[in-house]
Amino acid sequence: MATITIPHPVPPPTEDAERLKKAFQGWGTDEKAVISVLAHRNAAQRNAIRQAYQELYGEDLIKRLEKELSGDFERAVYRWMHDPVEREAIIANVAVKKEIDYRVIVELAAARSSNELLAIRQAYHARYKCSLEEDVAAHSHGDLRKLLVGLVTAYRYEGPEVDANLAKSESKTLRTAIDGKAYNHEEVIRILTTRSKAQLRATFNRYKDDYNNFITKDLKATADEFLSALRAVIRSIYAPHNYYEKVLRLSVNKGTDEDALTRVIVTRAEFDLKNIQEEYFNRSSITLDQVVSKKTSGDYREFLLALLGTGKY
Repeated sequence: MATITIPHPVPPPTEDAERLKKAFQGWGTDEKAVISVLAHRNAAQRNAIRQAYQELYGEDLIKRLEKELSGDFERAVYRWMHDPVEREAIIANVAVKKEIDYRVIVELAAARSSNELLAIRQAYHARYKCSLEEDVAAHSHGDLRKLLVGLVTAYRYEGPEVDANLAKSESKTLRTAIDGKAYNHEEVIRILTTRSKAQLRATFNRYKDDYNNFITKDLKATADEFLSALRAVIRSIYAPHNYYEKVLRLSVNKGTDEDALTRVIVTRAEFDLKNIQEEYFNRSSITLDQVVSKKTSGDYREFLLALLGTGKY
């Protein structure tokens, strides 16, 4: 379930555009007005505001926001203002620059449906004039490259059907690879990158039944990047809400990883962030909005809280 709150009735896009224009005028930007409008509109409504702003003032609203805002607040609003599919393409492009952030690619490829991933790849190609898989391959290497390219090029079957015999056979294949520490075996990568999510969940459950341990527990936690990526793939496919909860929890441990915190809240606020919030509370006995209040500050904090449905503006 989504966490954002939308007023009823929703003001016309032209009225919202005028409010934003007024917020930009004067000696300083009225950030609270920006939050009160944009954090309480869904993707279609934000797009309509952007179009109205362009028609009224001959200016791209996103570019104006980039000029008016700064820091983590600006980055969060920038991502929020884009259509969800284009936003994912932008996030992916940031992730493949220099040293690839495999966690982001895993999220895009393993936690999204096949149709969503295809749309992201198309948006990426249109925006950056090259393919996502091309950039992933260019900025990764070895076994990690094989896994990530396999994930972003996959088009999984999305139906609920499960083959119990296949689940038994492939859970044994995974166990054999793990016992032999052959984590990079081509069969491991093939299974994780091609099977439907329903089939993989059945395989992971069969693994647990047959070997008395969930598969990620047998993929020993080490600093090895490939093993970490394997665990992330399995978690994001098996229980996406639990996976996102862990990303959030790690983002606020000790210091604050604003990029990860922003990424999860901004990308999931219109979809299933309430479910992720519940998982967070069950795991940590503290609400996500309490943690955000403690770990962030200023307009950035108020914007995230608004997306969580608990903000002042």
